[in-house]
Amino acid sequence: MSILKFLKKLNTLKKSLFSIFYFLVIINSFAQEMVLSDQAEISIITVDPGYDQLYDTFGHSAIRVTDRKLRIDQAYNYGIFNFETPNFNLKFAQGKLLYELAAYPFSYFYRSYKEENRGIREQVLNLTQPEKQAFFNFLQNNAKPENKSYLYDFFYDNCATRLKDVAENVLQEKVVFNNNYTEGKNETLRSLIHQYAQKKHPWGTFGIDLALGSVIDKKATTKDYLFLPDNIFNTYAESTVNGKPIVKKTNVLFKAKDKKTKGFQLFTPLIVFSLIALLVIFITYRDYKQRKRSKVLDFTLFFTTGLIGLVVLLLWFATDHSATKDNYNFLWAFMPNVFVAFVLLKKEVPNWVKKYILLLLVLLALTVVLWILKIQIFSLAIIPLLLMLAVRYWFLYKDHNSTTHP
Repeated sequence: MSILKFLKKLNTLKKSLFSIFYFLVIINSFAQEMVLSDQAEISIITVDPGYDQLYDTFGHSAIRVTDRKLRIDQAYNYGIFNFETPNFNLKFAQGKLLYELAAYPFSYFYRSYKEENRGIREQVLNLTQPEKQAFFNFLQNNAKPENKSYLYDFFYDNCATRLKDVAENVLQEKVVFNNNYTEGKNETLRSLIHQYAQKKHPWGTFGIDLALGSVIDKKATTKDYLFLPDNIFNTYAESTVNGKPIVKKTNVLFKAKDKKTKGFQLFTPLIVFSLIALLVIFITYRDYKQRKRSKVLDFTLFFTTGLIGLVVLLLWFATDHSATKDNYNFLWAFMPNVFVAFVLLKKEVPNWVKKYILLLLVLLALTVVLWILKIQIFSLAIIPLLLMLAVRYWFLYKDHNSTTHP
């Protein structure tokens, strides 16, 4: 998540400084097993959502191990990945990118988020000395080169969900995780995303709604809530170990300064697409009056929607992302439009195009039906797009052979 920004900043430093930091990470990863003192503490760290980048929007989580006697103060961060990974972009797109657990001085972790003015909270766990040692041993072993990598999943295996997994691995039946904060709620994964991203990043949210399918529109289970660091915080706050509250103490390590909230945003997807829709409907009306067809407009609409549909289908069938399945955006962004776009550049349009246009109108209607039935919740920004396409398709269906073609 937000560690992306931290790593990007590190990449801009001089090579010598980066090498020193990398050396520290390696040393920590290979640290020999040591016995913690009676002053050791294990903590859950929650970083507030960021404001500047979409990947910061959902917050961040990590584990902290401190021991004043041994002068240990480590962050164990499951949100690391290597920008130098071969075929990085392709693996990221396919959902095959490996993330890593990195152990490094907590001061680096703290400083990076303080500079971003993001609040940092700490939940000190109520563990026995053997349990603290077991936590530490598990993390040290997990940070070894042969163990540190895992296949990231935004919803079900990320920097936040790993923190619950670690506790269950270490404490086993001693820990009971409660999720009472979810009671009475009727959220979906999509609505949870919207709560964090919609106002701050309307274009990013539109992209998410376009890329993710109907699988995230089912009622969220208690497990589904845990992809958000804030909910990992809430879960630990309500849970027990050995029959006692698992959180011994909560500290605010850094309180963010007041941030200026974004005011009214003019160029949101809904506004931009509404303006485009009005323009297309105006051109269609003019074409109808003048008995002509604007071939460039038709090519642009068909090629663009077809290209979007192609991306949707690739995310559905050609990747391992769990949330891109069953994505019915392909109904209005119909992939074959890519090829039909070139047919519409011709002066005379074949007769079969009329039947194809009728199919497109049916698919638009089906999109609306799925939306009403809440089988998939689409972005509100596609409403003007659906209206625009319906008007243009109807024009082509009624007049495709009776118009002139400039």
